[in-house]
Amino acid sequence: MGKKIKDYIAQMLKVSNEIAQGKLKQNKSEILREMLVQISFFQQERLIHLIVTLLFAFLTIFTAACSCFSNDLYYGILYCLLCVLCLALLVPYIHHYYVLENGVQKLYEIYDTIKKCP
Repeated sequence: MGKKIKDYIAQMLKVSNEIAQGKLKQNKSEILREMLVQISFFQQERLIHLIVTLLFAFLTIFTAACSCFSNDLYYGILYCLLCVLCLALLVPYIHHYYVLENGVQKLYEIYDTIKKCP
C-alpha cells in the first residue's frame, strides 16, 4: 500500500501541474471526484493500520510489564520473548502508518491545489 500511495501522489502531482499550466484535457471536477474516492480508500486503510498499530503497542507494553512483574523466571523469559516479538512487529507497523498518514496529508494538499486552480 505504501508504493501505491506514493505512485498515486506522483500521478496527482503531475495532474496538478498540468491543470495549473492549462494542458489537461480532462474535466477538473471529474478528477476531484475520483481523487476524493481514492483519498477515502487511503483513509480507511490508514484507520485499519492505526488500530493494528495501537493493538501491537498495547501488547508490547503489556508483555513488557508482565515480564517485569513476573515472579517466575520461566514466565518472565516467555513474556520478554513475546515483548521482543511484538516490538519487532510494531516498528514496521509504525513506519507503514507513518507513510500512510503523510501520504493522505499530501493528497489533501494536492486536492486543495487542484481545487484552487481556475
